[in-house]
Amino acid sequence: MQRNPFDDIEELFERMSRSFEETGLARMQDISLDVVEADGDIEVVADLPGYDKDDIDVTVRGRQLTISAEREDSTDVDDEHYVRRERRHRSVSRSVTLPAEVKRDEVSASYHNGVLTVTLPKLEAEPDDSHRIDIE
Repeated sequence: MQRNPFDDIEELFERMSRSFEETGLARMQDISLDVVEADGDIEVVADLPGYDKDDIDVTVRGRQLTISAEREDSTDVDDEHYVRRERRHRSVSRSVTLPAEVKRDEVSASYHNGVLTVTLPKLEAEPDDSHRIDIE
């Protein structure tokens, strides 16, 4: 079986990212998430507190899942009345490489109490149709 060199590169970037996180050199992740693989599905659970369902965008391309969210300033208070203001426009995004190909047309997502759950049915692996070639 031939290895895909792009899988090696993705694995290297993921290891580097984990290393930076463990040493505290990376910035805080915008979106914390868990990826679980079981029973023919991949489930991604992401924390997105403070966003409305309509603020969130979820896309799948190949084995790449991208979650992004954007929130506008939601208050009607004039700027001069603020003593301190930290809750303005906020935009977050996170991409993760999935452990397997998925059936993109069957992906579902739900959002409840600031937690996004994306369920991605795995694409069944095709049987090995390789053919041995004799060398003369």
